[in-house]
Amino acid sequence: MLLWFRNDLRVQDNPALAYALENGAKSAIFFVSEKQWRIHHWSDIKIDFILRHAELLKSQLETLGIALNIVTADTFIDQVNYLTDHFAGQTLVVNEELELNEKLRDSQLVDAGFNLVSFESDVIVPKGRVLNKSGEMFKVFTPFKRAWLSFVRQNGFEFIDSPKIHEDFSHLAPSEGSTAPKSSSKWPLANEFTQNVLPNFMRFKLAGYADSRDIPSVKGTSGISAYLAIGAISPRYLLVLLLNQHPDLLSEQPANCFSWLNELIWREFYRHLLFHFPDLIKGGDFNEKYKQLPWPNDKAKLDAWQQGKTGYPIVDAAMNQLNQTGWMHNRLRMIVASFLTKHLLVDWRLGEEYFAKRLIDYDFSANNGGWQWSAGTGCDAQPYFRIFNPLTQSQKFDPTGKFIRKYLPELAGVPDKYIHFPHEYLKREGQSNIYWPALVEHKTAREEALAFYKQYL
Repeated sequence: MLLWFRNDLRVQDNPALAYALENGAKSAIFFVSEKQWRIHHWSDIKIDFILRHAELLKSQLETLGIALNIVTADTFIDQVNYLTDHFAGQTLVVNEELELNEKLRDSQLVDAGFNLVSFESDVIVPKGRVLNKSGEMFKVFTPFKRAWLSFVRQNGFEFIDSPKIHEDFSHLAPSEGSTAPKSSSKWPLANEFTQNVLPNFMRFKLAGYADSRDIPSVKGTSGISAYLAIGAISPRYLLVLLLNQHPDLLSEQPANCFSWLNELIWREFYRHLLFHFPDLIKGGDFNEKYKQLPWPNDKAKLDAWQQGKTGYPIVDAAMNQLNQTGWMHNRLRMIVASFLTKHLLVDWRLGEEYFAKRLIDYDFSANNGGWQWSAGTGCDAQPYFRIFNPLTQSQKFDPTGKFIRKYLPELAGVPDKYIHFPHEYLKREGQSNIYWPALVEHKTAREEALAFYKQYL
């Protein structure tokens, strides 16, 4: 029996690990498949985060009597060949992966004679269990949420607590120094995060989350997304923490704290969608009528967006945050995605790919769902005619320009009154050369976007 870790780098609430321990498994494997990860557009910082957690996992498993072998295998084909060469005919204990290439790889192993004992560990409610009255997947979030909450209230959910391990992994602390986005050293390992950062959020910030989560200059979010993305923390563990603190949360009370659970349910929604509509993995528009859109895809505009040179401070500051840190605030993700697709008329898939190449918390289902929501092509998406005004978004969510000034220091001296669109002020002050001119004019871009969508839909 071989325990095979994939996108589940944790000991707590890991059903494959629990099964392996019950059945006396002594060996485990994790493949470092950087070439395959690059094919999937994974970022340097995410790969670094994975490798750090693989080493943490190896130390944790040692205390449980399981030896984790970390093996380099460039692609999924190499993984199959390695397992066939070294473990032919054995039982492989795994947690399922949702994406297409991963499923094809597992099918190849079954065809090669392996017995796969598989579990589901990436969601709170099993995929396929939250359906409408016709027995189909919901295509709108709110009724899905209601059915999801009802299911959990009636059926509960599985949770496997941590096996007893000696938690002393101080030797794995990240080195200080590198601030490049290739390094994930500014992100603590999951064990430190759950011991220090997460309890602090639950105790001091959860109650104010609904009000602060949209303000990028405030640390109002939990930072959990990167850990969920690589399976270092279980979503079921988060629900356990929430219900311990707020037993009535499944009834959406208290409302301010439910807001955080609501975001976890959005994550569930997108993963359930991917289960029911696997063609999304192939890059398709969820709403088929959008497949005929001939996106102009102006490369100069795409480059300016990627480099934070659009002339819209909230957009450029957000892109600088992404490029410098490997992370972007969720409100800003919506703003920049809407700007790329509905101001610049660039295909959402190009934005999705760029996010994948930069984000530490890249998760296909959430990234795909978010981009299609912004572009209007997705499930329960913004309608095409709802176009974010980047100026009003900036004024609403960064009213004093605190976030803008952090990531656009050249605008530090611009008064609050002008910070959201400083061009006239800079021209008057003779400083037009310190910031990029606006790539497009909002009103004109909005009219062009509406005409574009109407012409082809």
